[in-house]
Amino acid sequence: MKRLLPLALATFAVGTDSYVIAGLLPDIASDLRVSTPAAGQLVTVFALVMAVSAPVMGALTSSLDRRSALLIALGVFVVGNAATALGTGYATVLAARVVTAVGAGMINSAAASTAGAIAPPERRGRALAFVLGGLTLATALGLPLGTLIGRTDWHVTLWAVAGTGLVALLGIAIGLPRVTLPAASLGARLRPLKQGQVLALLAVTTLAFLGAYTLYTYIGPALRDVTDNSGSVLTVVLLAWGLGVLAGNIIAGRLVDRHDPARVLTGPLVIAAVALALTSAATATLASTLVWAAIWGAALGVVVVPQQHRLIALNPAAAPILLGLNSSAIYVGIALGGGLGGLAQEWFSIAPTALGLPAAAVTILALLYHLTTARRRTPAAPRPTVPAPEKTEA
Repeated sequence: MKRLLPLALATFAVGTDSYVIAGLLPDIASDLRVSTPAAGQLVTVFALVMAVSAPVMGALTSSLDRRSALLIALGVFVVGNAATALGTGYATVLAARVVTAVGAGMINSAAASTAGAIAPPERRGRALAFVLGGLTLATALGLPLGTLIGRTDWHVTLWAVAGTGLVALLGIAIGLPRVTLPAASLGARLRPLKQGQVLALLAVTTLAFLGAYTLYTYIGPALRDVTDNSGSVLTVVLLAWGLGVLAGNIIAGRLVDRHDPARVLTGPLVIAAVALALTSAATATLASTLVWAAIWGAALGVVVVPQQHRLIALNPAAAPILLGLNSSAIYVGIALGGGLGGLAQEWFSIAPTALGLPAAAVTILALLYHLTTARRRTPAAPRPTVPAPEKTEA
């Protein structure tokens, strides 16, 4: 497990970096002298670049051993976050987020494939869960802690993320063996997109996260009244949401082992749509806001696992590629959600507190489209396996 710790730390840094800007949005907008919707596009651009660059950079670095690829990716990630922290203008910060996203897009898949390669066959599942658990832990703890730290100065949070990435880089450089895996071209990585069922499932994933992040990107401004503009109170709400996501993820794993993954997904989408539609009413008091955040987070936390199982069931041999595409679909949804929420405020003068309604509408669309894809029955998904590496050098 010691060799896996830097990998988990790397995914933790990426997860925190992906979400923490949303909690700091009002302060960033004020400091950069732009509107809140404009500041929200930092989330949009980061997620979109991460989604698009991940398969491209994965293909470009597939011939390298995984340690080298991770060191390059973490180096870019650390430099990008440092540049963001040093940025004093909107254009500079936006460009720095692009650089950061290119590095972040390479880290998750490289960390997962490395974990599967260096772990014994009988422990691969636990190794993958441990490394990718960094992303889930970032949602539950990294995001609220980063938000709390950054309320005094948002630059400090970015320095903290850069420092976490640097520690992970040093841990990988010192303690990780060189691991060589079969190279995969960009064409091979994108080939599954030619299959209609794959595209349909990825569309459901994108729509679900598009709906969620139409509101979540602007969660700080949306909850300004109920939190009395207190960073500490907002941190508690984000913690409730993150713990809900963590609980939903755990519950989803158990449910898909016993039930049809398509049926498992239906309920959470219904719950998420209702929670989003009731945002204004549910956030009238702090107590009700905490309950609302936990329920919404739990519903969103269920989404990824059944989608992964359904994709794997379509083509078990292409599981790593399909899971990578699903990750890109998530970030496309986050990017589009941030864009939609910003446009709703700029073009239609919708207040942040009212963003739950368009977010609910998109989630309902995801639910309806999901019900159409569920009619196309797929076999039960086998447990994913990681192919053995071609060679591993100590």
